[in-house]
Amino acid sequence: MTAARGLLALRRDDRGSAAAELTLLTPVLILLLLFVVFCGRLADIKLRVNDVAHQAARAATLARSPSQATANAQATASAALRSAGIACQSLSVSADTQGLKPGATVTVTVSCSVGLGDLTALGVPGSRTFESTFSSPVDVWRGNHRQFTNSEGRLGGN
Repeated sequence: MTAARGLLALRRDDRGSAAAELTLLTPVLILLLLFVVFCGRLADIKLRVNDVAHQAARAATLARSPSQATANAQATASAALRSAGIACQSLSVSADTQGLKPGATVTVTVSCSVGLGDLTALGVPGSRTFESTFSSPVDVWRGNHRQFTNSEGRLGGN
């Protein structure tokens, strides 16, 4: 009878069960944490690509020709992504300048493909493409010097 009571007491003993549960749950908790980091990095990249599109559109509005506007947008997008620490596997920057006339709108679309394996230690295969479009107005008062001077070289109308 005493041996049966001892075995029954051992079966009801809860000592060490918390350590065993923690040992079993630790890998799951670490994977959950890495997944949260992964999702946070995806959101961060999306926000940064939005900001890059904004910067590229603004740079394009400062140009004097449509070809220069496209070149400014591409150079600004590349530099902004590099300074943000985003390595695009492929980068596409397109600019719709609408003739780049005062009062017109310049629309820039930035598309950046990012490898998912670089985001966390999870080793997620594949890539994700982030795309953002931003429009910026060309200054209404912008023009060349000859537009704003009269025949005497003074500011004013023709």
